[in-house]
Amino acid sequence: MNLTTDRAQGVAIVRVGETRLMYPLLADFSGAVMGLLGSGDKKVMIDLSKVTYLDSATIGCLMDLYRQTAAAGGELRLAGVNKRVETMLTMTGAHNFLKMFPDEAGALASFGG
Repeated sequence: MNLTTDRAQGVAIVRVGETRLMYPLLADFSGAVMGLLGSGDKKVMIDLSKVTYLDSATIGCLMDLYRQTAAAGGELRLAGVNKRVETMLTMTGAHNFLKMFPDEAGALASFGG
């Protein structure tokens, strides 16, 4: 899976380099985020700017990561969410939990100081 991690302003950033985030890739994706939480990161941003499609398993995975992050006392943000991905997340109700931003700057700013 094309996935990188980065840091900016005290936030751990997971950058997804795939255009389609689907079931076969979720173990690597979830493992990367869980690894950050396990190492003590409390502020996690997932950059979905390259993602144009995600399936229902991915939405479930994002919700699980949201729950795991909250349980660890952290915060999770989605950045670079395009209209199609936003529509999929909204149709499932995931938008009620996941904080989505059109760009990285907005997501970073939302974490506050």
